[in-house]
Amino acid sequence: MQERIIGRHNELQLLEKYMQTPRSEFIAVYGRRRVGKTFLVRHAIGKEACFSVTGMENVLLDEQLANFYISLRKVYPSAVRCGSWLEAFDQLEQYLESLQEGNKILFFDELPWFDTPRSNFVSALEHFWNNWASARSDIKLVTCGSAASWMLDHLINNHGGLHNRVTHQMLIEPFSLKECKEYFDAYDFGYQVREVAEYYMVFGGVPYYLSLMNRDESVAQNVDRLIFSATGELSAERTNLFRSLFKRSADYVTIVEALSAKRKGLTRKELLDATRLDNNQRFSTMLQELENCRFIRQYLPYSGKKRDITYQLIDPFLHFSLQVQAKCKYQDENYWSHSINSPVYNAWSGFAFEMLCLNHVPQIKAALKIEGVQTSVYCWRTPAQAERGAQIDLLIDRADHCVNLCEMKFCRGKYTITKAEREKIENRMQSFIAYSKTKSSIRLTMITSFGVEKNTNSGIIQNELTLEDLF
Repeated sequence: MQERIIGRHNELQLLEKYMQTPRSEFIAVYGRRRVGKTFLVRHAIGKEACFSVTGMENVLLDEQLANFYISLRKVYPSAVRCGSWLEAFDQLEQYLESLQEGNKILFFDELPWFDTPRSNFVSALEHFWNNWASARSDIKLVTCGSAASWMLDHLINNHGGLHNRVTHQMLIEPFSLKECKEYFDAYDFGYQVREVAEYYMVFGGVPYYLSLMNRDESVAQNVDRLIFSATGELSAERTNLFRSLFKRSADYVTIVEALSAKRKGLTRKELLDATRLDNNQRFSTMLQELENCRFIRQYLPYSGKKRDITYQLIDPFLHFSLQVQAKCKYQDENYWSHSINSPVYNAWSGFAFEMLCLNHVPQIKAALKIEGVQTSVYCWRTPAQAERGAQIDLLIDRADHCVNLCEMKFCRGKYTITKAEREKIENRMQSFIAYSKTKSSIRLTMITSFGVEKNTNSGIIQNELTLEDLF
């Protein structure tokens, strides 16, 4: 029985549309590892592909060519082994020309792995598409890759023979909270809103991680089994993730570790100081590649000064792995279940909830009924020379001369604003107004798990959102 597909409705419709156009199509599907790219493509094209092949990780040219030959021989018995990619694509042409009229769907999965050193794979692919496939109207070439930077540099933004040859590009994002809940509901987990949120705060919206969940266990029990158990399927995921995506992965890990240690993010200069990496083009490339994989993001500060651009870790799984798993000193296979309500849990959950909110800004705007208003999203912090430091993690600057200043708080019940907390919030607001010199009206927006307890301090709030609004 085919596994049901959750979400991805727009992506499926687009892929199905591309398969029916009266011209040849070159489609590039990319996104981080484990996000469900292959599952999506195979679901969309079903058994209609006349040829499919998957690149092999960390093998040499001869093995990649043998892999291609074995795949081609299954559908084209006349295939013979080749010594180059140019010959391999020539045989693919011969096979396709032998087929009857009608669209011919080709699926190259993990395309970047075919591009081994000195293999001339990209040149051969260029020749195949430019000299043969693009001149026809029946070739539907679907390519897929987890190495997002390779897909962008060699296909989508190629400045050589494949320049402007990709007819469609499709970034596959992790699931939203709503889609995670759709998955749990579809498989009868019985999880409520808070449990889905706690799942997302640990694992993010990566479909593969969802597929490993056991519905007979609580979220905490699943975390223990998958991450803290000696044989946990995700116990070494962080290391495997970086090694599979990046060459010289240690430097990428260094950047992510530095950002994980500073929950508010770091400017480029601060990141260079923290990592002691060289300030060169490679450093810029690494930052861009981490952004392409949706592990980090950059925020333009409210000041608009590019030198103050802040980089921030936004991947929930990496944050949990670095701040909780990597710091666990105990050989306790039930560590997370034993940590609920502990200082470790409380310290982690505060920032994890902020990260959850930052990954759902469109939902926040929809709940505020400002999705039709032009907006810019910023973070803000006082200048380095300020006497007292303050930072606001989420500012929504609106074209209607309002700024939503968002405070994000995670708790098990309603959040209570104490007198001391109110004073801190008011100081942040006044600092922002003073240093930014904004003329817009400020709307304090509280985003909490289950709302704010009404008391003498809660009157400062103009907008109030809960977890329900993020689904």
